Formats: sequence, structure tokens, C-alpha cells
Amino acid sequence: MKGDNHLCVFEWRYGSQEMRHLFSRENIINVMKYVEISLVEALNDVGIAPSEAVKDVKKAVDKVTADMVYDEEKRTGHDIAALVFLLGRFSSREAARWIHFGATSYDIVDTAWVIIFNKALGIIKNKLKSVIKRLSDLALKTLNVPMPGRTHGQHATPITLGFKLANYVYELSRSYERICDLEKRLLLVKFGGATGTMASWGKNGLNLRESFAKKLGMRYHIITTQIAPRDGIAELVSSLAILASQFDRFAVEVRELARTEIGELWEARGEAIGSSAMPHKANPVTAERISGLSRALRSLVSGALENIVLWHERDLSNSSFERFLVPHVFLMTDQILDDMAALLDRLAYDPEKMRNDLHMTNDVVTAEALMNELILKGLAREEAYKLSQKASKIALNRGLKLWEAACSMDVVKKLLECSKLREILNPEKYIGLSKELVTEAVKYSSGILRKC
Repeated sequence: MKGDNHLCVFEWRYGSQEMRHLFSRENIINVMKYVEISLVEALNDVGIAPSEAVKDVKKAVDKVTADMVYDEEKRTGHDIAALVFLLGRFSSREAARWIHFGATSYDIVDTAWVIIFNKALGIIKNKLKSVIKRLSDLALKTLNVPMPGRTHGQHATPITLGFKLANYVYELSRSYERICDLEKRLLLVKFGGATGTMASWGKNGLNLRESFAKKLGMRYHIITTQIAPRDGIAELVSSLAILASQFDRFAVEVRELARTEIGELWEARGEAIGSSAMPHKANPVTAERISGLSRALRSLVSGALENIVLWHERDLSNSSFERFLVPHVFLMTDQILDDMAALLDRLAYDPEKMRNDLHMTNDVVTAEALMNELILKGLAREEAYKLSQKASKIALNRGLKLWEAACSMDVVKKLLECSKLREILNPEKYIGLSKELVTEAVKYSSGILRKC
């Protein structure tokens, strides 16, 4: 780990260069410098600091580097104090008076956070939008591809591949909406001074906050203690953990359906090496990495919630964890999104294998349809259920199709025509309103993606 500044992050193998840059040492210090300049400008706007001070501090900013701040921090033991002292040394005596005037460290730290959050969430939303659109296109393309639905790991009633994918479109769209919604509670400037009362600025406090936030192009917290309320970060981490869990569910779907004995859906690896010992292997490593990173991300939620519980107007117990928490949450989410895009690039499926698997249990997956037909003919539900259950056992034990097994039972044959029953109990046709539901999910998603 380079440096020990408040927002520093480990050198990592995950996350895009774009996201890594946001949490780099240089960018973090640059954002903090930008916040400090904005404060001096706001002080000038309300008549506290002279305009010459603004010009002078802007010149000093270019002379202070990230390495200088971290070196100074080793001596001061305080990151923001190190930055402020260095800016003062490169400014005139008069200008130095107004650097950080009246502010507390977390007026700078929390405001720097939300500036970085804003850009980081922009990256995440753009990538998530792309993934949702690609899944939507694939769902529409495969809305008529029948396959077994599975509950408890066993064949349930038939679905289509498009229906399966449309469920992910819907869930991921809810996460997109969730992220957009949390921004109004998260992306707020923190400005209040030592315990949040604005005492240092006297009657100028409210006007100063207004000017400060306006220069940063953001809204502000109405009231804070020494720090911004930590529920915003907790909501952020929770929302990204939910998103990661949804991707994990999709990754598990691919991993499960790629099993040798299933082979309906898989991650095509091309010439990539699957195993150093077994040349025949084509492991779903991208899907597995999504699962692994999602576990790590979920594990951070409890800590983010714990950070809400601080003593009085604040203590420092949140700080050390947030230095680790926030960058890693964003970097893991970013990597998961990139992996999801790569997984979609490689995603392959076999409609014929899906169709064969749908029929592999002699069509007993349509036992519900048989039961419903018997109920419509006047039987009580319990009786219809037991007859359908018996027909299913006959089909499995004797190697008959469900319709054949049902027609071998006198009570069924008296109520239902075998020719019609053969059509009704065809799994490929018992897919309900899958097509309409896929279309509805894609339409819903398009509306969400247009909102923010």
C-alpha cells in the first residue's frame, strides 16, 4: 500500500484503469486540492477572503504533489493538515490565512468522496446499462427457445431461455434504478465545521455553504455533525452488494447449466487453457470470478452498517475501514461488470440440448397442465392432483409419455380426449405467456434506463 492517506487504496489486479485512476493517490489529492480551492473561492464570494488569495492559492495548488502530501503526512500524522500546510507554504502569507478557514477535515474528505463517488457511479451506470441492453437483446432473440424450468435443482414446468434472461433484465434494471435513487442521498457536499454548527463563519455560514456547493456543482447536506451521516455510504455499499449478488446469480446459472451432464448454456473459452493438468477442460472461470468477487463485496456490507454507529458528533472508528472499504467496493463492482460483459461475449447455448432435456423425463414436467385440465372437467383439486401424480409415476416407470400414461387411466380417458391431451401436454407448448412477459420486462427496462 503506497502512502497512508485517508482515501488510499491497495495496488490491485482488479478494476479498469478508468476506475483505478479515480482512487489513485494523485487523483485523490487533486480532488482534495480542488475542494480546498473551492472553499477559498466561496470565502471570497461571501466577503471573507480577498480575491488575491484565490489567485495565489490556485498557483500554489500546481506546486503541491501527491508525494509531497504523503511525505508531509508522515511528519504531521494527519492527511488534511499535511495538504493545508503545504498549500500555505507555497502561498503568500495573506493567502495562506484563508486556506481551510473554518473548515474541519471532513468538510474536505467527505466532499472529496462524493466527487469521486459521482464519477465512479457514472462508470458503473454506463457499464450496467450496456449489460442490461445486451441481455435484453438476447432475451428477445431467445424468447421462443424452450428449456426446462428448474426449482430446487429439479425440472419444474417449462420456460424459454428468453424468459430466464428477461428475469435478469428486470432484476438488474431494479439495481440501476436503485443506484440512481441513492445518488440523491449520497452525492451531497458536507460543510459545517468542527461539529457541524458553522460557528467559525458566523452569520456567513449558510451563504458560504450555498456558494461552496454551487462551485462544486452539487447539492449539500442540510445538517451534519463533524462528518456526513454514514447511512449514505452504507446504502451505497448495500446497493452495490445487491447488484453483485444479482450478477453472482447469473454466474451460478451459467456454471450450473455448463455442467458436463447438462451442457445447455456455457462460457465458450476457445483456445484458453482450462486446466494445467487436464487438457480437455474448459472451465467457467469468468463466471467463477464474478462469484468470488461478489462474496467479497457482500462481506463488506456489515462493516458499512457498523460505520453508522459513531460516538456523539463523531469518532474515528469509521475512517480506517472506509479507506479500505470504498475503493475496493467500487473496484470489485467495476471488475464484475467487465467480467459480465466478457461472459456475454462468450456465452453459448444449445437449443437442441435444451429441448432434449425438456423431454428427458417423459414430459412429466407438464403434470400441472394435466391436473388443471382435470379440475376444469369437474374433479376436486386433491383428486386431480393424485391422478396427475399417478400418471407421472406411470410415465417414468414404464417409459411412456405423460399423455400416454394419462390415457392409460380410465378415469382420465373418460374426461379428456387423448388426441387433445397429447397437444396440451407437449412441454414445448406449455410456456404460458413467456413471450409477452419477456416483452414487458424489456419495455420496463428501457423505461428505467431512460430515467437517469
